[in-house]
Amino acid sequence: MALPGREEIRASLSRYVEIPGARVFQAMGLTPNAITLIGFAVCIVAAWLVGSGWLLAGGIVFLVGGGLDMFDGALARMTGRDSPFGALMDSVFDRLGEAALFVGMGLYFLGSGLAGNTLTLYVAVLLLALIFSQGVSYLRARGEGLGVFTRDGVMTRTERVIILGAGLIADGLTGFPLMPWILLAIAVVSCFTLFQRMWTIKGLLEKGG
Repeated sequence: MALPGREEIRASLSRYVEIPGARVFQAMGLTPNAITLIGFAVCIVAAWLVGSGWLLAGGIVFLVGGGLDMFDGALARMTGRDSPFGALMDSVFDRLGEAALFVGMGLYFLGSGLAGNTLTLYVAVLLLALIFSQGVSYLRARGEGLGVFTRDGVMTRTERVIILGAGLIADGLTGFPLMPWILLAIAVVSCFTLFQRMWTIKGLLEKGG
C-alpha cells in the first residue's frame, strides 16, 4: 500500500522537473556522483544550521539538498553513466545526509535549555524516528539484494524529506515547538511502514519462490 496518487506525482516530477534539471546539470559538466556529493554536503550544512538553532534556514537548505537526489539518477540514465557503484554511492550518502539532519536536531534539543523528562522524551522520540526511518530504507535495499524490488510504504524517504524540511520551516516561522510532534509522527508512521514493507517483501519472495 502506498499513498494515493504517488506514482502519478512521481511521473510528473520526472517529466517536468528531473529530466529538465538533469539536462541543466549535464550542461554544467557535472557528473551524477558529483551531484550526489553536493547533495550530501548541502544536507551537512542544513544539519549545522539546525544544530545552531537556525531552523528556518536549515529546513530550506535541507529541502534543497534532498531535492538534488532527484537529479543524480536521472542524469546517470540520460548520460549512460548508471552503474551499480553509482547506485550504491547514492544510497549511502542519502542515508548519511538524512542521519546528519537528525544529529543536528539532537544538538538543537540539547542546546535549547530543555532539561529533565522533557529533554529525555525529545531525544527518545528523535532516536525512534531515526531508527525506524533507517529501517525502512534498509528493508528496500535488503529486498533488492534478495531480488525483490519495492517502494511500497506510507512513509518513504521522499515523504520524510518533505515533512522534515517543511516542519523545520514551520517551526522556525512560528516559534512553536513543532519538531518533537513531527518526529513522533515520523517514528510512528515509519514503524508501520517498516512492517508494511516487510510483509510486502515476504509476499513477493513467496510468490517468486
